[in-house]
Amino acid sequence: MTDQNSRNREHAVAIRYQQRSAEVGALQRQCYALATLRLRDAVKVNGGGEGLAVVSDIDETILDNTAIMAHVMAEGHDFTDISHWKRWEREGEPGLIPGAVDFFTLADRLGVTIFYVSDRFDENKFATIATLSRLGLPQVVADQVMLFGPPKAERRAAIASRFRIILQLGDTLHDFDGAFAGQSLENQHRLAADHADRFGEDWIVFPNAAHGTWLQADLRPWQLPLTADRI
Repeated sequence: MTDQNSRNREHAVAIRYQQRSAEVGALQRQCYALATLRLRDAVKVNGGGEGLAVVSDIDETILDNTAIMAHVMAEGHDFTDISHWKRWEREGEPGLIPGAVDFFTLADRLGVTIFYVSDRFDENKFATIATLSRLGLPQVVADQVMLFGPPKAERRAAIASRFRIILQLGDTLHDFDGAFAGQSLENQHRLAADHADRFGEDWIVFPNAAHGTWLQADLRPWQLPLTADRI
């Protein structure tokens, strides 16, 4: 019980940082500023946006869902109970990640096709489309909002068969490559190093302190060296 209480306190700190810190907002703006530079460069080299695509995750990349995270924490609900998330998808009013609308509006204006690839529940697709449309996102049509079903890697492959993907945006590493899915933390670190040249180029990773397999990892504290005067 003590260990679970400790985990809950740690998660509360993570949610507070994600929702309330100015630093997270600054990092999110920084991600979209970099994505904008890469977008403009790719369109310029291509001579226009025709045949190009941007693939983006939705949650914590475009939509700020920290209100439901805070609700689940404050009410003492089980984080693994998906019923709260499903209701949020249908009825919630998420905010926007700073910079999202400006970036996707620019992509649309430049003629780049946008795909929203998310593991939101497909049964709530209409509600997700309505939310994205209400918040001013462009190209929010059924064929370009690809929700939970086949693995994200398969959905990206289907897009890549018709378009050249110039940018991928997300907050977890399997938003970028299926090799990351289901891997141990050690392997995730190894794969991230293997793909180091892609981060900041065509892969733009957004901060999310409140979700990830790393939440269950043990910390690695400094092991004080033994010294002659240590008792």
